[in-house]
Parts: sequence; C-alpha cells; structure tokens
Amino acid sequence: MSTRPDGGRVVPLPLLSNHSARRASATCKYRCGNACAHEAPNTSGNGYFGDVVASVLSRRGALKAGGVLALAVGGAAALSGTAAAATAPRPAGRPVPGTDFAPVAPNQEDRLTVPEGYAQGIVIRWGDPLVDGAPEFDFHHQSAAAQEKQFGYNNDFAGFVPLDAAGRRGLLVVNHEYTTESHMFPDYDEDDPTEEQVRIAWAAHGLSVVEVAKERGKGLVARRGERNRRITLNTEFEVRGPAAGSDFLKTSADPTGTRVFGTQNNCAGGVTPWGTILSGEENFHQYFGHSELITEPVAAERYRRYVIGTGETDRKWERFDRRWDVSQEPNEPNRFGWVVEIDPNDPTSTPVKHTALGRFKHEGATIQIADDGRVVAYSGDDERFEYIYKFVSNGRYKPGRSAHARRHNSALLDDGTLYVARFHGNSPAEEIDGSGALPADGHFDGTGEWLKLVSGNESFVPGFSAEEVYVFTRLAADALGATKMDRPEDIEPNPVNGRVYCALTNNSNRGSADNAPVDEANPRVGNKHGHVLEFADDTAGTRFRWNLLLVCGDPNDPGTYFGGFDKSQVSPISCPDNVTFDRFGNLWITTDGNELGSNDGLFAVPVDGPERGKVKQFLTVPVGAETCGPVVLDDLVTVNVQHPGEDAEDAQHPTSHWPDGGDSQPRPSVAVVWREDGGEIGRR
Repeated sequence: MSTRPDGGRVVPLPLLSNHSARRASATCKYRCGNACAHEAPNTSGNGYFGDVVASVLSRRGALKAGGVLALAVGGAAALSGTAAAATAPRPAGRPVPGTDFAPVAPNQEDRLTVPEGYAQGIVIRWGDPLVDGAPEFDFHHQSAAAQEKQFGYNNDFAGFVPLDAAGRRGLLVVNHEYTTESHMFPDYDEDDPTEEQVRIAWAAHGLSVVEVAKERGKGLVARRGERNRRITLNTEFEVRGPAAGSDFLKTSADPTGTRVFGTQNNCAGGVTPWGTILSGEENFHQYFGHSELITEPVAAERYRRYVIGTGETDRKWERFDRRWDVSQEPNEPNRFGWVVEIDPNDPTSTPVKHTALGRFKHEGATIQIADDGRVVAYSGDDERFEYIYKFVSNGRYKPGRSAHARRHNSALLDDGTLYVARFHGNSPAEEIDGSGALPADGHFDGTGEWLKLVSGNESFVPGFSAEEVYVFTRLAADALGATKMDRPEDIEPNPVNGRVYCALTNNSNRGSADNAPVDEANPRVGNKHGHVLEFADDTAGTRFRWNLLLVCGDPNDPGTYFGGFDKSQVSPISCPDNVTFDRFGNLWITTDGNELGSNDGLFAVPVDGPERGKVKQFLTVPVGAETCGPVVLDDLVTVNVQHPGEDAEDAQHPTSHWPDGGDSQPRPSVAVVWREDGGEIGRR
C-alpha cells in the first residue's frame, strides 16, 4: 500500500490474475480467417529509424524552423500535457469532468457491468425488425428475406447523426462486420452449409441505419422511421475516384469497373463533418478462395500480400456465387478493402467506395478539417506490421449538412493526395530494449513524416502506376519504406486539443525471428497488450510529432506506461481497439481480446492536465464479447456488444445468454448507459 501526495492511502484497482489469451477460436476463424495463426504478410525489410533521426533533423533544418516542431502543441513536453509528465506528483481533487465515476472492476460476468449510479438498456439487437414488412426475429426459423429487413449481425462501429438541434432524435448508423455461422444457426454444418444459410449471411453483413430517440428512463430507443435502411452484400455501390473503371476492378458482372454489389467486414468508421458515415472494409480477404490457381508471379504476389485465400473458404460461399472464387473472378477481391461512404439522411442514395483513399484492410476513416479548409482523412491498416495512412483533399470543405454540402464534401474524397507514415524515434536504439522500459528521456516519442504515395493520376512510387498504387496500396507503401506498426486500428482527431490518437491493438510477433524488431513507436517484444499513439500533425502537411500516451497491460508490470500517471491508480487495460472523445476532450477506448483475463470493456482517460493517463474503466461487456463503436454524448453512452458468447463451441452450447437472459441465445446488440438521475456522463 502506498500513499498519495496528500497523505491519503492508495488502494490499487483489482486485477484478475489469469493472464491467458481471451480470443475465442470462432472469433479468429470467422472475423479474420485466423490471420494471427499465419505468418504476417508484410515481408518487406522496412527498418528502424531511431538511429537516423539526428541526421534527418540536421538535413532538414526547415523542419524545425517552419514545420511540425513549431506547432503550437510543441515537442514531447507539450504532447505529454505537462512539462514533467513522467515524474510530477498529481494533486488530489475532483476527477476531470467526464471521468467522474467509480471505475468498474475487471470481471468475467455474463452481463453489462456499469458504474454505480448508472442504468443500462438495449437499443436494438440482431434480428430486430428495422424496416416496414420485417418480421419478428425467430432464431430457429431464419430467412434471407427476413434478414434483409432486420438489424444485422456482429455490430462494430456506430455513429450518431442528430436530426434536431438538441440531439434528442438522431440516426444511429451501425456496421455489421462479419457473421459467425456456427453460432447463428442451430444446425450449421461448416462442411456443407445450405444456400439459404449463405444468403442469410450475405444479408447479415453491411450496415444498418436506424432512427433513435432519447427517452427518460430508457436512454435511447430505436424507432421505425422513413430513414431506416439495411445495406447488405446485395446492395449496389458506386465506385468513385481515380481508380474507378480500372482494369483491376472489372469483372464479368461489372465490365465497367464502376459498380460493386455489397460491402463486407466493415469495422470502424467515422461521422464526417457534413453528416455522412465513412466505414472501413477490413478483413475481406477471407471470403475469397482458390488464389493458388493463379500462378502468374505478379498477380500471385498481390494475392499473397493481401492474404487472399487458397483452397476452399471456411464459409464455402464460392459454391453459390462465382464472385468468391478467384480462379473464376480474379479481380473480385480488388473491389473490397476500400473506405465506403453512406448518406444516412437519404435512404435512396447509392453508397460509394472511395478509391482515392487506397485499398488495404481499413479499420476505418476519420476526418479533420485543416486550417486551409482541406479535408484530411486518417486510416489504419489493421494487420500485424502494417501502416498508418492519411489522405489530403485538393478541394476545400464547405460547412453545413445540406444535400448540396454533402455532395460537395463527399466529392472532396475523390481528389487529393494519399500518404503513408514513417516514424523516427528520438532515443538511441540501445535504449529501446523490448521490455517496455522507458528510454532515458522518459518518453517513447519522436518525429515523423508522411511519404507521398499518389495524387490523381501521378504515382510517386517507382515502378508503380497510379492505378497500381490505389489498388495495391500495401505493396506501394512497402516500396517507400513506411514504418511497420503493431496493428493500427481506429485513428481519430481530438476535437478539443487537435491531436490525433491511434489504437495499436497488439502484435505478438513483434521482435520475433524473421519479423520486425522493436522500435520506439512499437517498443515491446511480443506486444500482446498493445498501446495508444498520440501525434500532433501538420494536418495538411508532411510532418508530425508523436509519443505513446499508453503502453497497455497490467499496471504492476514495469513494462507499462500510463502517460506518466501513478500506475497504482489506473484501471488495467489490454488490446485497445476503437477510440472516441467526449466534449471535454477525454479519450474513450474500447478493447478487443483483453489479455488480462477480464471481459472486454470501455475506458475513459484524460489526455491533458494533471490526470493525463489516468485510465478508468466505465463498463465491461458480457462473456465472449468485444466492446465496439462507442458513442459518448453528454447524457448517454452507447456501445456495440459484438459476438457475445462466441467462446462457445457452437449454437447448441451457449456460454452467454445476453441480452435476453434465461436460456436464450446470445445476440449482438447495441447497449445504452445513462445516469439514473438523468445527469451528465462522468460528472457528479
């Protein structure tokens, strides 16, 4: 037991002792095709840049004079929120507004656990009727026709678009990342799925748009509304931007290369300033089979780099539609892996795939408006040793959410420059020993640069045409020597302090044989708990400063770091995934695959001031579930509870009965949490 500076006793927050892996085998199989069981696809030799930072800075004196080093947020001290963030004592007092709640203890309960004084409810569940004519959900009598009109499966990202000035009504737009057929159907045979089961899965992918309203005592409730909509693998999308019509995108079903049916593996996303939704197509690779039959060397390498499957797929979709068989439709995989845009205000609008933002396993995409009015989109490629990207438009943002403004601003995403990030550590390489111990200067930090990949029809990558850069972005980024990261997932700019935050979920292969060694931006060998990156970007420019806000894990582990805050006073956190912000600028983080033995959860952490780095757990989700898509409003919080009970063997042996209880089947759902007294979240 230690003491605070004011003499009070410090009571360590509880931590479960079981440090076993938490990812269920079904999740690994159906969400990402067992990606972590295979060698990482990035075999490029991109190296560590810590040793060269001094020469980089000396060669580029202009950087210090007029670039990111001169940003108002300044260097490492300013990024840390205080000039002595690693050592300064924290004064006692009221918690930072937005984080004033009693933290939830880690647990393994089959329920949504929330702080004392808070209530919870369900907004909508898998299978709930969404549009007119939709039947009530019947687990034992499902159909593709019904699922087309019902809320989809495995909800990930959620975005809230208000419909009135007070935000009492709005549109909740939700991604449906993937299907777990073995848990969706009581009689599923993975070796011989029925055509109806496959078609139900196609209908369960995509997105849902649902009108919602705030109600006292219920938090947020779903409504039948004229804007309610399902977008599935049967919905037509328009392909826009510089790669539209490319020969790489043409198929027998679409010889123009400008129309695609469906979107899949939609993971995170963002609400644009103009009121639309950007959604990232992530683990699309697993749906395609028989790439081994394509033996032409260049094409084979492209399939390998994107992990396009060999042999039959796990879901066997290719038995019912040739588009999933690469040997029959070699370009079909190229039509996925994009950022898509949905206009929830117009239920008749055609969704868009934006090729100017590049093709890779997009976790999502979020927008920041530069000082000169250009639109900047950040995105991470969610796989081990992949990269961080940004896109900067050529045109300027037009404020407003009218139909005209939405069309104008959406078009900005089709014309601009795509970049990939290279990080420079500012500590000697020998001080980054792989343990997570801080270097001598007390921070994992440094500078970085955005490497120009492509703009319009001009490629900046030797040996690559512009079309090749857009469609095979990973290979182009390899060629420029971008920095290999530990699964960069959600990236979002903070609307209060202007800095950008990225969740790097984990990478158990970091520092192992034949894989990239540790570096200052990815400082731990076998990084199973992940970390959170913070950077101050010269938004429309090419320079940035960065540091690690959190190095996650057990606070008792000396290889963890919580922004310099007293580690005996923080909640343990493992595998950060999605991020968002409250109106005070506090960072809210969901987790995916908690490696500390507890259920996944939602956490709040101040990023400035004396409580910078003080992680507090706001909720935990039920057994086998992942916490996704947080929406933090003044008076309520929603989370997407994805794949509850997915640690079960199959649907016949459920380990969770959430949300309906009893002996019911678990159902992915959107949950809402609010103050019992109707007050603001995190304020007492």
